Amino acid sequence: QVQLVESGGGLVQPGGSLRLSCAASGFAYSNYGMSWYRQAPGKERELVASINMRGRRTLYADSVKGRFAISRSDDKNLLFLQMNSLKPEDTALYICARVLRQEYSSQYYAPVEHDYWGQGTQVTVTV
Repeated sequence: QVQLVESGGGLVQPGGSLRLSCAASGFAYSNYGMSWYRQAPGKERELVASINMRGRRTLYADSVKGRFAISRSDDKNLLFLQMNSLKPEDTALYICARVLRQEYSSQYYAPVEHDYWGQGTQVTVTV
């Protein structure tokens, strides 16, 4: 049974940092790309970052480039999202997801479809 369990969210002031984790189980984690999404109240779910299997390629939303970093530990079946210079507009439920299909070349990576999702961890950025 595939399980994705997020942790690390919380309340932080603007300019602060948080590190989110996603613990994966029930599948061969190293064989899959993984992504972080976020969903704010009244807004559509947004792809924040994605990483292919083996971690050789990453993709970021323009809104988080230079501030967020996605990484993975295949030894521990963990996915991470390091979030720095947080802004109030980063406030959302952050959700990890498994990539089912991807587009990949030596210069390009993009997740096309996701099949499993976690429950999410809340990040609130406020003074």
